[in-house]
Amino acid sequence: MLIGYMRVSTDGDRQSTDLQRDALIGAGIDERNIFEDKASGSKDDCVGLAQALEYVKEGDTLVVWKLDRLGRSLPHLIEIVSQLKAKGIGFKSLTEGMDTSSPSGELLFHVFGALAQFERSLIQERVNAGLAAARKRGRIGGRPRAIPQEKMDAILDALNNGMSKAGICRTFEVKRSTLIDALNRSKP
Repeated sequence: MLIGYMRVSTDGDRQSTDLQRDALIGAGIDERNIFEDKASGSKDDCVGLAQALEYVKEGDTLVVWKLDRLGRSLPHLIEIVSQLKAKGIGFKSLTEGMDTSSPSGELLFHVFGALAQFERSLIQERVNAGLAAARKRGRIGGRPRAIPQEKMDAILDALNNGMSKAGICRTFEVKRSTLIDALNRSKP
C-alpha cells in the first residue's frame, strides 16, 4: 500500500499543501492514507511524520512529493529511510523520481541526499561570508538596541549619582525590564 506524507514549513495561509496533495493523489495514494505537517523540518515535533511512520507496515511504500519534505538534514533523512528499509518498507520521492525498492533507487537517494546537504552547506557558507563582509564594513546585524547609546550614557551617569532604577525608568521613560537588560549588556 502507498502511504503519503507532505509538509510545509509554516502554519497559516502563506504556504499550502495543495500541490503536494495533488501530486500524491496523482501517484495513486488514497487521500485517507496521506499524513501532513505544518512545521519546520528542522523541528523534532513533526506529529504527522511520526503518525505516518507508525502507520506504515512491511510491504508498504512511504511516498513524498520531494526529498526535502521528509527529513530535516541528510543524516535525519538517511536515518528515516534506513529505518524504513529495516522494516521492509519502501520509500519513494516523486519529484526526484527515486524508489528505494531498487538498488539504483537507493543509490540515487544517497546521491540526492548528499547534494541537498551540499547545497545547504553552500547557502550557510554564503550567508556567513556576507555577514562577515558586513561586519568588516561596520554594519552589525540583529535587532537595534532598545536604548540608544547617548541615552544609556545619561542613564549610567544618573545611576552613578544615586538615582534609583524606578526613578530612571520614570525620568527616561524606559521599562524596567528593558533597563535591566540594557544594564546587563553594558557590563564589561
